[in-house]
Amino acid sequence: MALDMKRIEAGNNLTKELKQEFIEAIEKIIISFANTAGEKYEEVRSLNQDLTFIDAERFFKAKKVPFGLNQQKTLKILTNDGIFTNLGLLLSDQLKHTIKLAVFEGHEKEVFKDRREFSGSLLRQLEEVYSFLDMYNHNHAKVKGLYREERRDYPEVALREALLNALIHRDYSISSSTLISVYDDRIEFVSVGGLPKTITLDDIMLGLSLPRNENLADIFYRLHFVEAYGTGIPRIMRSYMDCRMEPRITVTSNAFKITLPNKNFYRQNDFNHKNFFNESEIKIIKILDKKTEINRKDVEAALSVSQAMAVRLLSGLKEKGVIEVVGTGKKTRYKKVFP
Repeated sequence: MALDMKRIEAGNNLTKELKQEFIEAIEKIIISFANTAGEKYEEVRSLNQDLTFIDAERFFKAKKVPFGLNQQKTLKILTNDGIFTNLGLLLSDQLKHTIKLAVFEGHEKEVFKDRREFSGSLLRQLEEVYSFLDMYNHNHAKVKGLYREERRDYPEVALREALLNALIHRDYSISSSTLISVYDDRIEFVSVGGLPKTITLDDIMLGLSLPRNENLADIFYRLHFVEAYGTGIPRIMRSYMDCRMEPRITVTSNAFKITLPNKNFYRQNDFNHKNFFNESEIKIIKILDKKTEINRKDVEAALSVSQAMAVRLLSGLKEKGVIEVVGTGKKTRYKKVFP
């Protein structure tokens, strides 16, 4: 009898797995048809209609924003027929999309210090992830005369806006997790989806906003997490005006990355800091102290390294914000960001 029960339990587990795979397959088909028809992910009917909103109700109550059935329809969480949309799913306790956060020792993805995965309603993820990042946003004190001046590693406004950007503008039709990586010298926020086709990175830097998830953005606005559309990236950049390193934004067809420099790290370290740069990188920096610009072949000859290694070293220095690229193709050259 015990053996039979184990077989039944195993069969039930298999049935649950197959059911989940079936639901995910159907969801992909529905999303594909919706995209073809011009519907947005957040507007499509959620396959899961057994949704609860314990965390969402808590947030709406705290902000004194009504969250009854009529309001849910107005916010487009519910259709007029009482059916939950994917926007409802994003705010529900049953949301499957997660944020994966890792803390690394040093400047590379080699040694883990901590790692977490945050799930549940996007509102809950926002709260928990920000609280976690805040623990790593250390205070550094400096005494000036009679006054003690405290500076945090990252401007709070920059952390908040980068996190909100990753939540509001990512493509939820893709099941991959949002990734946040904390290093000694920076924090990286990577969300899937790239930019909408009708907008460019230059537009974003100027403050132009075209939310991929317009209804979700509206809810965050109503809850006072977003002050005004299109102000997030400019506010991040302004918060670094007193720092020699500025945030970097990298965009591909499928991803959007914001890198926030650790302001205190760059106050305490210069370009010859051996804990920050390896020996080869320091040699390249010293070459750039004497020459305005260099190319890849200059690095190959000076360091006696292969083409691939030269590219890797230059990419590393670019990622650390030390050099920038000038020109393209065969005319590509590199120069120091700071003299």
